[in-house]
Amino acid sequence: MPNVYNIYCDESCHLEHDRIPVMLLGAVWCPHNIRRAISKEIRQLKTKHNAKGELKWTKVSECRLPFYKGLLDYFFARGGLNFRCLLVAQKVSLDHGYFNQGSHDSFYYKMYYQLLLNIVDRADSQFNVYLDIKDTRGSRKIRELRRILHAKLADDERLTIPQIQLVRSHESELIQLADFLIGAVAYCNRDDVPKKNLAKRSVIETVRDYTGVDLVHSTPPWEEKFNLFVFHPRRSNDD
Repeated sequence: MPNVYNIYCDESCHLEHDRIPVMLLGAVWCPHNIRRAISKEIRQLKTKHNAKGELKWTKVSECRLPFYKGLLDYFFARGGLNFRCLLVAQKVSLDHGYFNQGSHDSFYYKMYYQLLLNIVDRADSQFNVYLDIKDTRGSRKIRELRRILHAKLADDERLTIPQIQLVRSHESELIQLADFLIGAVAYCNRDDVPKKNLAKRSVIETVRDYTGVDLVHSTPPWEEKFNLFVFHPRRSNDD
């Protein structure tokens, strides 16, 4: 029997003309047979700290700092629960006309391919993939993403990823966790915003303490618990 995993994906700063210098995609993943237990444990943490509503990085505030610290303690202690993030540095340097048939949307799904390939490229395993809804065209795009991943893996029967679907973030504690961790990486790498939010700075320092990672450089590709890949765009005239 194959090992079965669930992957929960989200993104930040992904719009082409948002004047934000970076773009991020991220995924929280875990064995399929513990995903309900993890979701329940996160909800219990929310209840313990009276942290009502959807967990989102944009809502991080000092009054909920004990909850965020508790959540990070939980994430780093919980066996089988992992995170991978792909950071696109200097988004303004992207040359879609040369590399992506003029389409930022095409680049977006190419980056999702790079994000997921590192996770799904392992023997005797299957992966159910859940992505936060981006737009009404997403269903067609994710079917193509699944097809390309299976082609790369030489999986003619398309068994590695039996399911890939769009979900709404408020329905998934694990997509919310992905949003939170992606947000921490984004905050570190945005030079267009002042770093005045003390709660966000505290969260970042906690992540750095646990990982020993500065959150601005790539980790080794084999790192599983907290994996970060920094993509530096090329231009058509690069050697």
